[in-house]
Amino acid sequence: MHHLRALRPHQWVKNVFVFAALIFSHNLMRMDLLLDTLLAFAAFSLTASSIYLINDIMDYERDRLHPKKSKRPIASDLVSRKTAGVMAAFVAPLGIGLAWYLNTRTGITLTIYGLMNLGYSLRFKHVVLLDVFIIAAGFLLRVSAGAFAIDVGISPWLLLCTFFIALFLAFCKRRHELVSLGEEASEHRGILAEYSVTFIDKMVSALASMTVMSYALYTIDPSVVKRLGTDGLLMTLPLVLFGIFRYLYLVHQKQQGGSPTDVLLRDRSVQSIALLYLLIVVGCIYFDFSLGLIPIK
Repeated sequence: MHHLRALRPHQWVKNVFVFAALIFSHNLMRMDLLLDTLLAFAAFSLTASSIYLINDIMDYERDRLHPKKSKRPIASDLVSRKTAGVMAAFVAPLGIGLAWYLNTRTGITLTIYGLMNLGYSLRFKHVVLLDVFIIAAGFLLRVSAGAFAIDVGISPWLLLCTFFIALFLAFCKRRHELVSLGEEASEHRGILAEYSVTFIDKMVSALASMTVMSYALYTIDPSVVKRLGTDGLLMTLPLVLFGIFRYLYLVHQKQQGGSPTDVLLRDRSVQSIALLYLLIVVGCIYFDFSLGLIPIK
């Protein structure tokens, strides 16, 4: 069980972004494409777990001093660093090999993801701003790999929205670390010395606006409306706005946001918003519901 925990399977929820292309390309009911997307999900999950193992091995001493990270299997010596290294050496080739099995573009994308995150663990997490941009780029690669896995195109607006929301979440994570760790923040994560709550709040506000606007433009893009056969996605805009406001509420009023995954898995409001959003998207795209506000040519 400890070895499974070391893989951080709860973090695999981030990889649901690979399903975006499948859902928004009107192919959710295609079993062959669904299987390919599931394989892409598995490939990202295995590769991400190998990176988590490497990161925990490298941060062993620092994590042992952290109030929360000290409970991780490697930091608490429930899983030895040697064993973790062997696990990483096994799951990384398995995940990347699975991506190459799907097709070349998916393989290249996941290889870039793995190398980028390895660079993050070794060096880039200590470079101000680049640390959060790499985290956001990882989500962009997830969405792109999902499209490559089933050989479909994807709207630039959706890619931009993904990048902005990922940056938003990454900055919220840094803010939570600054606030929760206080004066000892830079001792646990050195790069936090380069950030301040005031600076991060400005970035978060800008990114929240950019996320909503890029998503709004996606829902009314004539090419998107034509391809999907519906302008009903416009109805999901209030949900996206509410979800961002809810997350900001949790960050500022409840001192949460350290892990977007934990928020999604524990907060009932966020779960309800996500479920309702998915139901509306599926209803509009797959059951031909349209508002009739934008002509479908």
